[in-house]
Amino acid sequence: MISKIEYKGELRTEAVHLRSGKTIITDAPIDNQGKGEAFSPTDLVATALGSCMMTIMGIVAEREGIILDGTTAEVEKVMATNPRRIGEVKIKIKFIQKLNRDQRDKLERAAKTCPVSGSLSENLKETVEFIYP
Repeated sequence: MISKIEYKGELRTEAVHLRSGKTIITDAPIDNQGKGEAFSPTDLVATALGSCMMTIMGIVAEREGIILDGTTAEVEKVMATNPRRIGEVKIKIKFIQKLNRDQRDKLERAAKTCPVSGSLSENLKETVEFIYP
């Protein structure tokens, strides 16, 4: 097991990462009867995609001697209806260091092959923008 989740009432859950004891609270979003005081489960899916891309880029960066520290990802989730689901995830990855074409290509390729992306539906639109200084 990796986690244990408890329903806390009022559309809130608390998930515990069993190895570390760290917790994540989720709330239903305001547009779906919730308080929106924490990540929603669908927010976590979109955020996991961005985090996975950054992690895989980090693995490549370490192997290639590329400094990635300070790079950020901004994640936007667009909901679809009928059925209610995530329709699109938009991610802007912003680099602070200057990278040559070869480094950029390697990092962009790494981001687009992250395991979370490969696990999501082909119907989910993933829009990724890479922004360089």
